[in-house]
Amino acid sequence: MAVAVSIPVASNQADILTDSHGRIIHDLRVSITDRCNYKCIYCRTGNDGAQFPELGIEEYLRLIRLFVSLGITKVRLTGGEPLLRRGLLDLIRELSTLRTLSGEKLDLALTTNGHLLEGLAQPLKDAGLARITVSMDAVEEIVFERITRVPGSYNAVLRGIRATKQADLGPVKINCVLLRGFNDNQIEAFAHFARSEKVIVRFIEFMPLEEDRLWSPEIVVGQREILDRIRRALPIIELPRHDTSETARRYGFADGEGEFGIIAPVTNAFCGACSRIRLTSDGKIRTCLFSQIDHDLYGRMRAGATDAELQQYIVHTVQAKEARHHIGEPEFLKPSRSMVHIGG
Repeated sequence: MAVAVSIPVASNQADILTDSHGRIIHDLRVSITDRCNYKCIYCRTGNDGAQFPELGIEEYLRLIRLFVSLGITKVRLTGGEPLLRRGLLDLIRELSTLRTLSGEKLDLALTTNGHLLEGLAQPLKDAGLARITVSMDAVEEIVFERITRVPGSYNAVLRGIRATKQADLGPVKINCVLLRGFNDNQIEAFAHFARSEKVIVRFIEFMPLEEDRLWSPEIVVGQREILDRIRRALPIIELPRHDTSETARRYGFADGEGEFGIIAPVTNAFCGACSRIRLTSDGKIRTCLFSQIDHDLYGRMRAGATDAELQQYIVHTVQAKEARHHIGEPEFLKPSRSMVHIGG
Protein backbone atom coordinates (compact mmCIF):
# COMPACT_ATOMS: atom_id res chain seq x y z
CA MET A 1 0.00 0.00 0.00
CA ALA A 2 1.36 3.39 -0.94
CA VAL A 3 -0.43 6.49 0.30
CA ALA A 4 0.63 9.76 -1.27
CA VAL A 5 0.29 12.29 1.53
CA SER A 6 2.43 15.40 1.72
CA ILE A 7 2.71 16.61 5.30
CA PRO A 8 4.26 19.98 6.16
CA VAL A 9 7.05 19.73 8.70
CA ALA A 10 7.16 21.92 11.79
CA SER A 11 9.38 24.85 10.95
CA ASN A 12 10.78 25.78 14.35
CA GLN A 13 11.11 24.64 17.94
CA ALA A 14 7.93 26.46 18.94
CA ASP A 15 5.97 24.06 16.74
CA ILE A 16 7.20 20.99 18.63
CA LEU A 17 4.52 19.45 20.86
CA THR A 18 4.84 20.88 24.35
CA ASP A 19 2.08 21.12 26.94
CA SER A 20 1.37 24.03 29.27
CA HIS A 21 3.37 22.31 32.04
CA GLY A 22 6.57 22.33 29.98
CA ARG A 23 6.54 18.63 29.12
CA ILE A 24 7.71 17.72 25.61
CA ILE A 25 5.35 15.17 24.04
CA HIS A 26 7.21 12.70 21.82
CA ASP A 27 5.40 9.39 22.41
CA LEU A 28 2.18 8.59 20.51
CA ARG A 29 0.01 5.58 21.33
CA VAL A 30 -2.40 4.67 18.51
CA SER A 31 -5.26 2.22 19.00
CA ILE A 32 -6.22 0.66 15.68
CA THR A 33 -9.16 -1.33 17.09
CA ASP A 34 -11.01 -1.75 20.36
CA ARG A 35 -11.90 -5.33 19.46
CA CYS A 36 -10.18 -8.06 21.48
CA ASN A 37 -10.13 -11.84 21.43
CA TYR A 38 -9.64 -12.01 25.20
CA LYS A 39 -12.06 -11.14 28.00
CA CYS A 40 -9.64 -10.41 30.82
CA ILE A 41 -11.40 -10.03 34.14
CA TYR A 42 -9.71 -6.71 34.99
CA CYS A 43 -10.53 -5.16 31.62
CA ARG A 44 -13.72 -6.40 30.00
CA THR A 45 -17.22 -7.16 31.17
CA GLY A 46 -17.24 -10.11 28.78
CA ASN A 47 -19.02 -8.36 25.91
CA ASP A 48 -17.86 -9.12 22.39
CA GLY A 49 -17.26 -6.70 19.56
CA ALA A 50 -16.13 -3.12 19.20
CA GLN A 51 -17.83 -0.19 20.88
CA PHE A 52 -16.25 2.44 18.64
CA PRO A 53 -15.65 2.50 14.85
CA GLU A 54 -12.25 2.00 13.28
CA LEU A 55 -10.62 4.32 10.77
CA GLY A 56 -9.22 3.17 7.45
CA ILE A 57 -5.53 2.27 7.47
CA GLU A 58 -4.75 5.20 5.17
CA GLU A 59 -6.54 7.54 7.60
CA TYR A 60 -4.44 6.37 10.54
CA LEU A 61 -1.38 6.88 8.39
CA ARG A 62 -2.29 10.46 7.56
CA LEU A 63 -2.96 11.35 11.21
CA ILE A 64 0.21 9.66 12.46
CA ARG A 65 2.26 11.53 9.88
CA LEU A 66 0.84 14.78 11.23
CA PHE A 67 1.98 13.89 14.75
CA VAL A 68 5.44 12.92 13.50
CA SER A 69 5.68 16.26 11.66
CA LEU A 70 5.19 17.93 15.06
CA GLY A 71 7.99 16.08 16.85
CA ILE A 72 6.66 12.64 17.76
CA THR A 73 9.56 10.16 17.75
CA LYS A 74 7.89 7.03 19.12
CA VAL A 75 4.72 5.37 17.87
CA ARG A 76 3.20 2.33 19.58
CA LEU A 77 0.28 0.53 17.94
CA THR A 78 -2.24 -0.81 20.44
CA GLY A 79 -5.84 -1.91 20.84
CA GLY A 80 -7.92 -3.75 21.86
CA GLU A 81 -5.90 -6.39 20.12
CA PRO A 82 -4.05 -4.85 17.16
CA LEU A 83 -3.21 -8.20 15.56
CA LEU A 84 -6.92 -8.59 14.76
CA ARG A 85 -6.78 -5.59 12.47
CA ARG A 86 -6.78 -6.21 8.72
CA GLY A 87 -4.16 -4.07 7.00
CA LEU A 88 -1.82 -3.97 10.01
CA LEU A 89 1.23 -5.09 8.04
CA ASP A 90 0.55 -2.46 5.37
CA LEU A 91 0.34 0.23 8.04
CA ILE A 92 3.62 -0.87 9.60
CA ARG A 93 5.37 -0.93 6.23
CA GLU A 94 4.37 2.68 5.60
CA LEU A 95 5.18 3.87 9.12
CA SER A 96 8.60 2.21 9.00
CA THR A 97 9.59 4.62 6.22
CA LEU A 98 8.89 7.74 8.28
CA ARG A 99 11.67 9.84 9.76
CA THR A 100 11.53 12.08 12.79
CA LEU A 101 12.30 15.80 12.62
CA SER A 102 15.94 15.01 13.43
CA GLY A 103 16.07 12.59 10.49
CA GLU A 104 16.17 9.43 12.57
CA LYS A 105 14.03 6.39 11.96
CA LEU A 106 10.71 6.42 13.79
CA ASP A 107 10.71 4.18 16.89
CA LEU A 108 7.88 1.81 15.98
CA ALA A 109 6.50 -0.71 18.48
CA LEU A 110 3.36 -2.72 19.17
CA THR A 111 1.56 -4.06 22.24
CA THR A 112 -0.41 -7.30 21.92
CA ASN A 113 -1.92 -10.05 24.04
CA GLY A 114 0.26 -12.44 22.04
CA HIS A 115 -2.42 -14.93 21.06
CA LEU A 116 -1.79 -14.56 17.32
CA LEU A 117 1.92 -13.79 17.49
CA GLU A 118 3.28 -17.22 16.59
CA GLY A 119 2.33 -16.82 12.94
CA LEU A 120 2.77 -13.05 12.74
CA ALA A 121 6.05 -12.32 14.52
CA GLN A 122 8.27 -12.74 11.47
CA PRO A 123 5.90 -10.90 9.08
CA LEU A 124 5.75 -8.02 11.56
CA LYS A 125 9.54 -7.89 11.66
CA ASP A 126 9.75 -8.04 7.88
CA ALA A 127 7.25 -5.17 7.61
CA GLY A 128 9.51 -2.95 9.69
CA LEU A 129 8.31 -3.28 13.30
CA ALA A 130 11.10 -2.76 15.83
CA ARG A 131 9.77 -4.06 19.16
CA ILE A 132 6.89 -5.94 20.73
CA THR A 133 5.40 -5.87 24.21
CA VAL A 134 3.19 -8.79 25.25
CA SER A 135 0.50 -8.50 27.92
CA MET A 136 0.74 -11.65 30.04
CA ASP A 137 -0.71 -11.77 33.54
CA ALA A 138 0.40 -15.18 34.82
CA VAL A 139 3.01 -17.86 34.15
CA GLU A 140 0.80 -20.69 35.36
CA GLU A 141 -1.66 -21.99 32.80
CA ILE A 142 -4.64 -22.33 35.15
CA VAL A 143 -4.21 -18.83 36.59
CA PHE A 144 -3.63 -17.30 33.15
CA GLU A 145 -6.74 -18.80 31.59
CA ARG A 146 -8.86 -17.89 34.60
CA ILE A 147 -7.89 -14.26 33.89
CA THR A 148 -8.28 -14.29 30.08
CA ARG A 149 -11.37 -16.55 30.12
CA VAL A 150 -10.09 -18.15 26.88
CA PRO A 151 -9.13 -21.87 26.86
CA GLY A 152 -5.73 -22.58 25.35
CA SER A 153 -4.59 -18.98 25.66
CA TYR A 154 -1.55 -19.60 27.84
CA ASN A 155 0.27 -21.93 25.47
CA ALA A 156 -0.62 -19.75 22.47
CA VAL A 157 0.96 -16.72 24.14
CA LEU A 158 4.04 -18.65 25.22
CA ARG A 159 4.58 -19.83 21.64
CA GLY A 160 4.07 -16.27 20.45
CA ILE A 161 6.70 -14.91 22.84
CA ARG A 162 9.24 -17.45 21.65
CA ALA A 163 8.42 -16.70 18.00
CA THR A 164 8.93 -13.00 18.74
CA LYS A 165 12.38 -13.66 20.18
CA GLN A 166 13.21 -15.84 17.18
CA ALA A 167 12.20 -12.96 14.88
CA ASP A 168 14.52 -10.62 16.81
CA LEU A 169 11.75 -8.23 17.81
CA GLY A 170 13.33 -7.35 21.06
CA PRO A 171 14.09 -6.83 23.73
CA VAL A 172 10.72 -8.51 24.31
CA LYS A 173 8.82 -6.95 27.20
CA ILE A 174 6.09 -8.72 29.15
CA ASN A 175 3.48 -6.57 30.90
CA CYS A 176 1.80 -8.10 33.93
CA VAL A 177 -1.07 -6.25 35.62
CA LEU A 178 -1.21 -7.41 39.24
CA LEU A 179 -4.48 -7.82 41.14
CA ARG A 180 -4.60 -8.99 44.73
CA GLY A 181 -6.45 -12.26 45.00
CA PHE A 182 -6.19 -12.97 41.27
CA ASN A 183 -2.54 -13.23 40.26
CA ASP A 184 -0.43 -11.71 43.05
CA ASN A 185 0.92 -15.22 43.68
CA GLN A 186 2.77 -14.96 40.34
CA ILE A 187 5.34 -12.31 41.31
CA GLU A 188 8.23 -14.60 42.22
CA ALA A 189 7.42 -16.94 39.33
CA PHE A 190 7.60 -14.01 36.91
CA ALA A 191 11.05 -13.09 38.25
CA HIS A 192 12.26 -16.58 37.36
CA PHE A 193 10.41 -16.37 34.00
CA ALA A 194 12.31 -13.19 33.11
CA ARG A 195 15.56 -15.06 33.66
CA SER A 196 14.66 -18.34 31.97
CA GLU A 197 12.97 -16.81 28.91
CA LYS A 198 15.37 -13.84 28.66
CA VAL A 199 12.58 -11.27 28.51
CA ILE A 200 11.96 -8.06 30.45
CA VAL A 201 8.98 -8.43 32.79
CA ARG A 202 7.20 -5.27 33.87
CA PHE A 203 4.75 -5.37 36.75
CA ILE A 204 1.97 -2.79 36.45
CA GLU A 205 -0.18 -1.55 39.30
CA PHE A 206 -3.88 -2.07 38.59
CA MET A 207 -5.53 1.21 37.54
CA PRO A 208 -9.27 2.08 37.52
CA LEU A 209 -9.67 1.62 33.77
CA GLU A 210 -11.82 -1.51 33.61
CA GLU A 211 -15.29 -1.67 32.06
CA ASP A 212 -16.82 -2.99 35.27
CA ARG A 213 -16.45 -1.71 38.86
CA LEU A 214 -13.78 -4.12 40.04
CA TRP A 215 -11.12 -1.57 41.03
CA SER A 216 -10.48 -0.64 44.65
CA PRO A 217 -7.30 0.43 46.48
CA GLU A 218 -7.25 -2.91 48.28
CA ILE A 219 -6.81 -4.81 45.00
CA VAL A 220 -3.69 -2.83 44.03
CA VAL A 221 -0.39 -4.63 44.61
CA GLY A 222 2.03 -1.77 45.14
CA GLN A 223 5.61 -1.17 44.11
CA ARG A 224 7.09 -1.67 47.58
CA GLU A 225 5.43 -5.05 48.06
CA ILE A 226 6.57 -6.26 44.64
CA LEU A 227 10.17 -5.27 45.37
CA ASP A 228 10.17 -6.80 48.85
CA ARG A 229 8.88 -10.12 47.57
CA ILE A 230 11.37 -10.37 44.71
CA ARG A 231 14.26 -9.35 47.01
CA ARG A 232 13.39 -12.25 49.30
CA ALA A 233 13.55 -14.63 46.34
CA LEU A 234 16.58 -13.27 44.43
CA PRO A 235 19.24 -10.57 44.95
CA ILE A 236 18.44 -7.52 42.81
CA ILE A 237 19.99 -4.18 41.87
CA GLU A 238 18.38 -0.98 40.61
CA LEU A 239 19.21 0.01 37.03
CA PRO A 240 19.29 3.54 35.58
CA ARG A 241 16.36 4.74 33.49
CA HIS A 242 16.85 4.96 29.74
CA ASP A 243 15.37 8.49 29.79
CA THR A 244 13.56 10.79 32.21
CA SER A 245 10.12 10.06 30.74
CA GLU A 246 10.41 6.28 31.09
CA THR A 247 7.47 4.99 33.12
CA ALA A 248 9.11 1.88 34.56
CA ARG A 249 11.65 1.76 37.35
CA ARG A 250 14.19 -0.81 36.20
CA TYR A 251 15.84 -3.59 38.18
CA GLY A 252 18.28 -6.35 37.35
CA PHE A 253 19.34 -9.48 39.15
CA ALA A 254 22.67 -9.36 40.93
CA ASP A 255 24.22 -12.08 38.78
CA GLY A 256 23.45 -10.10 35.61
CA GLU A 257 20.85 -12.54 34.30
CA GLY A 258 17.50 -10.92 33.58
CA GLU A 259 15.63 -7.67 34.12
CA PHE A 260 12.26 -6.54 35.42
CA GLY A 261 10.54 -3.24 35.93
CA ILE A 262 7.70 -1.76 37.95
CA ILE A 263 5.19 0.74 36.59
CA ALA A 264 3.52 2.31 39.62
CA PRO A 265 0.97 4.93 38.52
CA VAL A 266 -1.09 4.45 41.71
CA THR A 267 1.52 4.46 44.51
CA ASN A 268 4.30 6.40 42.76
CA ALA A 269 2.76 8.49 39.99
CA PHE A 270 5.09 9.70 37.23
CA CYS A 271 2.81 12.34 35.69
CA GLY A 272 5.42 15.08 35.98
CA ALA A 273 7.57 13.42 33.33
CA CYS A 274 4.76 12.24 31.05
CA SER A 275 5.63 12.41 27.35
CA ARG A 276 2.56 10.61 25.93
CA ILE A 277 -0.48 11.39 23.88
CA ARG A 278 -3.05 8.89 22.61
CA LEU A 279 -5.15 8.48 19.50
CA THR A 280 -8.18 6.21 19.85
CA SER A 281 -9.41 3.78 17.19
CA ASP A 282 -12.09 6.29 16.15
CA GLY A 283 -9.62 9.15 15.78
CA LYS A 284 -10.01 11.02 19.07
CA ILE A 285 -7.03 12.51 20.90
CA ARG A 286 -6.75 11.52 24.56
CA THR A 287 -4.36 13.72 26.49
CA CYS A 288 -4.32 11.38 29.50
CA LEU A 289 -5.55 7.87 30.26
CA PHE A 290 -7.87 9.47 32.81
CA SER A 291 -9.23 12.28 30.65
CA GLN A 292 -12.93 13.03 30.74
CA ILE A 293 -12.81 14.57 27.26
CA ASP A 294 -12.21 13.24 23.73
CA HIS A 295 -10.75 15.67 21.19
CA ASP A 296 -12.15 14.82 17.77
CA LEU A 297 -9.22 15.04 15.36
CA TYR A 298 -10.75 12.63 12.85
CA GLY A 299 -14.02 14.58 12.75
CA ARG A 300 -12.12 17.65 11.62
CA MET A 301 -10.28 15.63 9.00
CA ARG A 302 -13.54 14.24 7.64
CA ALA A 303 -14.97 17.75 7.51
CA GLY A 304 -12.15 18.75 5.16
CA ALA A 305 -9.60 20.40 7.44
CA THR A 306 -6.22 20.94 5.85
CA ASP A 307 -3.05 19.39 7.23
CA ALA A 308 -2.00 22.76 8.62
CA GLU A 309 -5.36 23.16 10.38
CA LEU A 310 -5.11 19.65 11.84
CA GLN A 311 -1.58 20.35 13.05
CA GLN A 312 -2.79 23.49 14.78
CA TYR A 313 -5.60 21.54 16.46
CA ILE A 314 -3.11 18.92 17.70
CA VAL A 315 -0.83 21.62 19.12
CA HIS A 316 -3.69 23.36 20.95
CA THR A 317 -5.01 20.05 22.30
CA VAL A 318 -1.62 19.01 23.65
CA GLN A 319 -1.20 22.37 25.36
CA ALA A 320 -4.33 21.55 27.39
CA LYS A 321 -2.93 18.23 28.65
CA GLU A 322 -3.75 17.56 32.30
CA ALA A 323 -1.03 18.08 34.91
CA ARG A 324 -1.72 14.72 36.57
CA HIS A 325 -4.31 12.10 37.40
CA HIS A 326 -6.20 12.04 40.71
CA ILE A 327 -6.38 8.32 41.54
CA GLY A 328 -7.15 7.83 45.22
CA GLU A 329 -8.32 11.40 45.76
CA PRO A 330 -11.92 12.30 46.69
CA GLU A 331 -12.53 14.16 43.40
CA PHE A 332 -11.32 11.28 41.21
CA LEU A 333 -13.66 10.19 38.44
CA LYS A 334 -13.14 7.17 36.27
CA PRO A 335 -12.30 8.15 32.68
CA SER A 336 -15.04 8.42 30.11
CA ARG A 337 -13.68 5.31 28.35
CA SER A 338 -12.24 2.08 29.69
CA MET A 339 -8.70 0.99 28.79
CA VAL A 340 -9.74 -1.32 25.96
CA HIS A 341 -11.57 1.61 24.31
CA ILE A 342 -8.69 4.05 24.80
CA GLY A 343 -5.68 1.95 23.81
CA GLY A 344 -2.61 1.16 25.89
